[in-house]
Amino acid sequence: MIFAMSTLLTSITFADGNILASRRVPVTTIVINRTESLNVLDAKTARGLAGAFEMADADEEIRAIVVTGARGSFCRGADPQDLVTGGAYFPWAGEQGPLGVPLTKPVIAAVEGLACADGLGVALFCDMRIVDETAAFAASSRRWGVPIGDGTTVRLPRLIGQARALDMVLTGRPVAADEAVAIGLATRKVARGKTRVEAEKLALQLAEAPQDALLADRRSVYDGFALEVEQAIRHEVARARKAYGPEAIAGVTRFVRSGGINSRKTTA
Repeated sequence: MIFAMSTLLTSITFADGNILASRRVPVTTIVINRTESLNVLDAKTARGLAGAFEMADADEEIRAIVVTGARGSFCRGADPQDLVTGGAYFPWAGEQGPLGVPLTKPVIAAVEGLACADGLGVALFCDMRIVDETAAFAASSRRWGVPIGDGTTVRLPRLIGQARALDMVLTGRPVAADEAVAIGLATRKVARGKTRVEAEKLALQLAEAPQDALLADRRSVYDGFALEVEQAIRHEVARARKAYGPEAIAGVTRFVRSGGINSRKTTA
């Protein structure tokens, strides 16, 4: 199926405008818009982010989600003012937080500027991270003695390996765009200021793919981390059998009719 982005744009605000959601079928783009503080998230804004994620994930016409920050800054983490008060720590990765279990559809981060502290957690919550030359990632809460509660200590080592993750988590040092791409923290680097545009192009590309197989394979990748290798493979096979239906048969039929393995088109 070939999609074009809908010309109908619907804009929805959360947390008094601190979170903006732009819905243009088949993609929703969520923007962290607390620009006076370089997109630091207080508890209200974090709950708004959770609401935007929930809305987009439940929308049957939306097939992929982009997350970014306004004015060239992705997210600098939790609001220090919330932490200074010594009040209850907001459960970023808990049941009520925005960074709990993965969403049911692909999520792409468009990262310019800093993604640090809980902002790193937001970026890691996404399936892919598109960066430009200004991007940097850091577990910077280390510098202030604040423990991590946004999923970073779980997701980061699975993404880049334990040794590299410990280097980031224990030192809090920033990892710039080129290093992030080299170690697998960032998916790809694009021209400066073009992360949102390129992330939305990628989201549209994912939306064009046959969804049954794409969603089954994505879910298998996430579920596999909680299983032993043999169990994970059985789980993958079970999902593949369930997802192999009319959509897959139609796709293979098109491949065969186009010349199949004898065609210059090398993939089905």
